[in-house]
Amino acid sequence: KAVQSMFAGIASRYDLANRVLSGGLDLYWRHVLVKKVARCQPLYVVDLATGSGDVAFALKKKLGKDVRVEGKDFCQPMLDEANLKKQASPLLATIPFSFGDCLNLDLEDNSIDVLTISFGLRNLQDRDKGLREMHRVLKPGGTLFVLEFTQPDRWFRPIYYLYLKLFLPLIARILTGDKAAYDYLAGSIEAFPTKESLSQEIQQSGFTQILATDLSASIVAIHQASK
Repeated sequence: KAVQSMFAGIASRYDLANRVLSGGLDLYWRHVLVKKVARCQPLYVVDLATGSGDVAFALKKKLGKDVRVEGKDFCQPMLDEANLKKQASPLLATIPFSFGDCLNLDLEDNSIDVLTISFGLRNLQDRDKGLREMHRVLKPGGTLFVLEFTQPDRWFRPIYYLYLKLFLPLIARILTGDKAAYDYLAGSIEAFPTKESLSQEIQQSGFTQILATDLSASIVAIHQASK
């Protein structure tokens, strides 16, 4: 409930904050993710913790009208933002955005070709339970993609953690009026496992063939895993 309330409070300025705080790198990270998803040639993709829908929109633009793309989130104000944005084009308007809790997905067993979750896994109250739910709903041979912050390269850590602890919350307060939300986000990033540790967690949840690709001095990583 605390995370849900936090995201509700920043929903209207969320996109602006993401763009500024990442220095525009979020566009590049999303581009790499979508290219990896496209190589799987899926027919049915669900973007979890979709927020204001940017990953779902990027997926739809890349995959085209014949691929079913959906977005799910457990914060209604975020879904409201996504539903407003999808009116920008007839193609994007076909994406359904609906309530979805990663710990209890309203999706059938073995029904999805590809699941994506971007910058949402670290906010789950029970990460193992969430990963097992994702495993449940994927088809055999289906693929999970996790785009998430990780621990940066050693040489970059002093600069990065200074930015996280000092500058990010201050800039976020100017952009969104909610410094506390970004204090939480900075803390959740710092406490998140390394890409190696997360790979082990994903494997323990039943996935195989786990590949971690780090980007931007390992600020973020994309984990790809098969069912």
